[in-house]
Amino acid sequence: MTSDSLITSTYVRDPFFRVVTAPGFTRHHIADLVSGRCAAVQVPNLLPGAVCGEIVRALSGADFDQYGAERVQPAVMRFGVGVSDYRSDGGIAAEYWPALERSRAAWGSLSLPLDPWEMARQSVGADWPGRVGVGRHEGREMGAGVAREAPQGFLVHYDDSAREFTDQLLEAPLLAQLAFNLYLSVPESGGETVIWRHRWHPRDEEFRPQGSYGFTSECVRDAESIEVRAAVGDGLLFDSRNYHAVKPSHGGRRIALGFSVGVAVTGELLAWG
Repeated sequence: MTSDSLITSTYVRDPFFRVVTAPGFTRHHIADLVSGRCAAVQVPNLLPGAVCGEIVRALSGADFDQYGAERVQPAVMRFGVGVSDYRSDGGIAAEYWPALERSRAAWGSLSLPLDPWEMARQSVGADWPGRVGVGRHEGREMGAGVAREAPQGFLVHYDDSAREFTDQLLEAPLLAQLAFNLYLSVPESGGETVIWRHRWHPRDEEFRPQGSYGFTSECVRDAESIEVRAAVGDGLLFDSRNYHAVKPSHGGRRIALGFSVGVAVTGELLAWG
């Protein structure tokens, strides 16, 4: 066989696996995320930098809690309650609801000039034909979201309530699940969000350390990836069923407001933290 007869393989990227930058979120962006025609949508200056700074100053005196240390390492700090810390036998533990009430009171004590969660939901659903609200579980409204700080980053992981909760999480069944982040402060370097073109497969479990929420990087070693660097005030929406991670931060704090967005069979967009 001569060299002329050899076939040289080339790596071909998926043209749909891309970050779309836009002045605002539209129904077409959400449809493209759900259908896999893009990986993420980034909206610069979704919230003015001055307002972000005001929220950060308010949070500077707040008591951040650590996500469950047995499950989340390196440590991730949060202000607010995330339902992922309250799973029990495939459902929501009873302790979630009193913790949520304490979280609401803590957010209320900050005396912010606006409701950042309501503002974010309105921005995500500004062009959506159905209602945008907070999801409910057995008649009770869930948490609106969580402020997170992860100096050492997040491990490779995915978020999919259909897999994480054997009981239906929200009253309205979901067709898809997205993740929203609003960046209040960003470090000088690091803190990038990395998204892989890979969803959970049973064989991935061999790469999950026992008891951890995340996976080792070997899980996505052969998957195509994109990296998103955000500025203060940017909003980011992506399909959280794709594996994703956050790089460690250097030279400053990376604080982001985050919540999940479900596309429900009712036509609604439903948020929860």
